[in-house]
Amino acid sequence: MYKKLKEIPIFFAVDDTYIPFLAVSLQSLVDNSSEKNKYEIKVLYTHVSEENMQKIKKYEKENINIEFVDLSNNLQKVQGKLYTRNYFTSTTYYRLFIPELYPQYDKVLYIDSDVTILTDIAGLYNQEIGDNLVAAIPDGAVQTIEVFQEYVEKVIGVIDYNNYFNAGILLMNLKELRKYKFQEKFLYLLEKVKYEVAQDQDYLNRLCKGRVKLLDDLWNKMPIMGISDKKPNIIHFNLGFKPWHFDDIPYQEYFWEYAKKTEFYETIKEVRKNYTEEDKERDDSSSAKLIELAKKESDCVGDDRINRR
Repeated sequence: MYKKLKEIPIFFAVDDTYIPFLAVSLQSLVDNSSEKNKYEIKVLYTHVSEENMQKIKKYEKENINIEFVDLSNNLQKVQGKLYTRNYFTSTTYYRLFIPELYPQYDKVLYIDSDVTILTDIAGLYNQEIGDNLVAAIPDGAVQTIEVFQEYVEKVIGVIDYNNYFNAGILLMNLKELRKYKFQEKFLYLLEKVKYEVAQDQDYLNRLCKGRVKLLDDLWNKMPIMGISDKKPNIIHFNLGFKPWHFDDIPYQEYFWEYAKKTEFYETIKEVRKNYTEEDKERDDSSSAKLIELAKKESDCVGDDRINRR
């Protein structure tokens, strides 16, 4: 008897600039996939060439479907309100629209394109989430940098910085997010509050706090945390920890292992070659300014946390 495969919806968000790194992520996802599952991959975008779409579509298999979803119309009314900085673009906000865009799904995965996946992604999708809005992993930068700990507790209002999650890898409970009217609340908050430090991640943490299931960091291992004893399930090359910029990034060997299998390998090597000292100084300056901004915002908020500790 034919057995229907379990469907796993997975969302990415990109523009043309990030297509080579999406290819590496997909290569690692496909290589570690199981024939027992059907992987429905949705790539949210506003500016991707037809040529690049076709290159990404080559990763399709009998149990892996890839669809590009143009969000231009959906973002038209809010595009000017989506604050971005440094190398970020408005693509970072796309995940916030998934619950209303896909009412047919009760649960989905959202994954940033700067990841390398070392296990079957079904293991993350199958995590129990209960009535929580999301399941996620504590943010590595917040765990490491005291200024950010102050910021998320005082400005975002997360009661304990250990509960502040990274939004680059999310198990989203769309059923509960819709019941909560998440998109409506996000658009309202967008009009009232401007978060400049972590942008959409700050909005997510403010809106979801109290209804977050925290997962083991092996599902979102960030190089800023250093190398752990156990092999990660997913490596997230976030912030400035890009193996396509530097030669000494923790876990970079996994990225290059899969990059070599893609048709973008030479392109990515050129990106590495062309990353100059001036680029590094610019990015370092941006990181320093971000810490200054978090400190300034924290200093503008009263502190009543002594009653909670």
